[in-house]
Amino acid sequence: MTKADIIAEISNKTGIEKIAVQATVEAFMNSVKGSLESGKNVYMRGFGSFIVKRRAKKTGRNISKNTTIIIPAHNIPAFKPAKTFVNSVKNRVKVTA
Repeated sequence: MTKADIIAEISNKTGIEKIAVQATVEAFMNSVKGSLESGKNVYMRGFGSFIVKRRAKKTGRNISKNTTIIIPAHNIPAFKPAKTFVNSVKNRVKVTA
């Protein structure tokens, strides 16, 4: 599902124009991004948390040059789903093999 699909679905379900829904979705994403950029986590009860994770310094390998490199410590954005959300997906999504 793409952002355009989400906007279209919300617009169809609520009857709000797509332009207004798009502005709302963009504002939400900018708000979450801005919060994470300033080091603040975003918690949404029943859905999950957008958090900043700290990655430790580590040694990596450049296999084309056969050398080792040091990857410095850094922060990355991450999403941690709520337990109710995880259980809902587990119970409703069918596994195909």
